[in-house]
Amino acid sequence: MFKMFCFCIAVVLVGSLYTTAEAGPSGGNQAEAPNVPEGLWDPAKYISLDEIKPGMEAYCLTEYGVAGIEKFGMEVVDVVRNINPSSSPGSRDAILVKGTDERFIHTGPVAGCSGSPVYIDGRLAGALAFTWTYTKDPLYGATPIAEMLAIGRGDDSQKRAGQGGLVFDYTAAINFAEIDRQFSISDFRLPNYDFKIANRKSQIVNHLPSPLITSGLPAEVCEQLSEAVEPLGFVVVSGAASTGSDFETGEKARLVPGSYIAIPFVSGDISMSTSGTVTEVIGDKIYAFGHFLLGYGQIDLPLATAKVHTVVSSIASSFKLASVIETVGAITIDEAAGVIGQIGLQAKTIPLTIRVDRFNDTEKRLYNCRLANNRMLSPFYLRMAVMGAASQLGDLPPEHLVEYKVNIGVKDAQSVNFENVSSGMGLNELVMECYSAVGLLMNNPYEEVDIESINVDVRIVPRSVVSHIWSVELSDSKVKAGRSIEINAVLESVLAGKKQYQWTLEIPEDLAPGKYELTVGGYRDYEQFLVKAAPQRFIAQSLPSLIDALNNSLQIGRDKLYCLLTLPPGGIIIETAELPDLPETKALIMQDNKRTMRVRPYSHWIERSLKTGTVLIDKRVMQITVEK
Repeated sequence: MFKMFCFCIAVVLVGSLYTTAEAGPSGGNQAEAPNVPEGLWDPAKYISLDEIKPGMEAYCLTEYGVAGIEKFGMEVVDVVRNINPSSSPGSRDAILVKGTDERFIHTGPVAGCSGSPVYIDGRLAGALAFTWTYTKDPLYGATPIAEMLAIGRGDDSQKRAGQGGLVFDYTAAINFAEIDRQFSISDFRLPNYDFKIANRKSQIVNHLPSPLITSGLPAEVCEQLSEAVEPLGFVVVSGAASTGSDFETGEKARLVPGSYIAIPFVSGDISMSTSGTVTEVIGDKIYAFGHFLLGYGQIDLPLATAKVHTVVSSIASSFKLASVIETVGAITIDEAAGVIGQIGLQAKTIPLTIRVDRFNDTEKRLYNCRLANNRMLSPFYLRMAVMGAASQLGDLPPEHLVEYKVNIGVKDAQSVNFENVSSGMGLNELVMECYSAVGLLMNNPYEEVDIESINVDVRIVPRSVVSHIWSVELSDSKVKAGRSIEINAVLESVLAGKKQYQWTLEIPEDLAPGKYELTVGGYRDYEQFLVKAAPQRFIAQSLPSLIDALNNSLQIGRDKLYCLLTLPPGGIIIETAELPDLPETKALIMQDNKRTMRVRPYSHWIERSLKTGTVLIDKRVMQITVEK
């Protein structure tokens, strides 16, 4: 299940890095930087590529620890033109710089230095943005400042199209296993760029890895998170929870070039945030990273300040160990040359509440979080947050029962509510249902969904309730219409032993003589029967019908025994409208092939269900004969 997702980020070829902006300026005046918004290019403040020569002294500003922003010596290696010849309009240039400071030499390229401003001749030249796989020396590629100042100058329609989303088949019945598969291959696909995972055995250019700061996640969940995101350019780093004031205080942190920032995907009692460095600040607008985060164009993600504790030197990839401080604004644009944030704005987030009652905990735990509102990111990070909360005190024992209730509040629409049990499946079924429902809602093709809240209640008990059918007996396999038969079923579970259930099944008075199929089984067989017999209940044609389909799918109880007697079809279904009692003569007229609306026969059946408290995993199929 976690071979992904699949949820966000960047280790890609330079060909993917650079696809949209024009070449950097060939001089130091506004006319030679045509993509830079009028009035932004200041030759006294910024240096153009034509002025940069190999061997020039340089320095960058970045945070390496508790000392805060520091100056680190560098040297210009060269300027590389057309580093990415591509089919996209324009080409991209880069400044190659090498660190001369002893600390830079010791650590080599550092994850988290993305966006660190580089100055040459006392003027801002660009931002550290990429390096080469397994580079020993502190050799960086810097994105020219002219390309960063041009962020946001592209076509608005392209930006909107670039916000991404997952594509599901809403014409078919909801299939959570298929949704999970789609998430697994799609979560982190970048819509504006070729999706290519870097081969670490090849000497190719990669974005500097971005630390993914986590807190409140157990080691096992961090490992699964790493498997999902490290191939795409994240380094998962355990940090600390937010230590500063909240956004509502109205305080504005002072962000300057070289400041460390974070973009929280989840904040609160459980947090997951990517991080990088500020390159430039113009008024309340910040430019950062020097490369894309997701490549979505216009986005709305929280912007927070962060504190670097130290740099951890590693042979594989050195990284900044940091903590998030406070949310101060929002990231609004995300393009190839970097991201733009606005101090003082407030990004929309989704309140997430997770309550956990575990057998090995002395008290019930409550986790209050905020989830980033994004069609691609929200489902993935919801999954990780729920797993993290439920796994705080370790993995589930081999014999376990998970009981859960979930409420997904949707503005101006019906909520999605479901409760169920799972046994022997870990947290998989709970987690899959949560993120699949949110993913379907946020990526639906009908209308934009405003999720107002997500509430998850989980109870974990160290016992298995899986059962199978020991026997099923009928009082008589032959019966007359209008009469009833008694059914006796014995279910057996490993720990609870055998338990007997009895119920009466009445045969309709108008049922024609003949043989009919009777099925006794668990939820899985019942669900498969419903999807085949009444697919209209699980198909969406609008947002309200999508919510209905989700509720119909998610409210099938696993802890029940189901009995189904299949009857002859009658009436019709027009699209999703059920007409079970329509006379046969009218039904034939409605089923004319020339009609554009889809019409199919209506299936009839009789069903009974008994709550057993166990998860039945098999079924028995029998025949009864209705006599004249």
